[in-house]
Amino acid sequence: MGLIYYGYPKCGTCRKAKKWLEMNNLDFQEVNIAEAPPSEEELGKMIAASGLELKKFFNVSGLKYRELNLKDKLPTMTDEEKISLLSSDGMLIKRPLVFGDGKVTVGFKEDEFDKVWGN
Repeated sequence: MGLIYYGYPKCGTCRKAKKWLEMNNLDFQEVNIAEAPPSEEELGKMIAASGLELKKFFNVSGLKYRELNLKDKLPTMTDEEKISLLSSDGMLIKRPLVFGDGKVTVGFKEDEFDKVWGN
């Protein structure tokens, strides 16, 4: 399986991550996260592979996050409800999200990309 890059074209951080992937000659499938967010099943696999807390997958600086008052709602939600919410709206997901070969990165930090996706 190749890499899947979930990004948002208007996001500067996403563009930096995409450029990093291209400069490192990685083959990836690009998906607009706003138009086609990952399914609940895909998110479940990514969360398990990441070893990160589920809350790390939320775009806490996003407008949708604030509009829905998720800072207060998330602590009382089940993991299933959180994953369902994330899969319902790609703008709630921290981006870019890169997944493949049993590995995942959330957001873009060049040193982390070097470590996880570097050759």
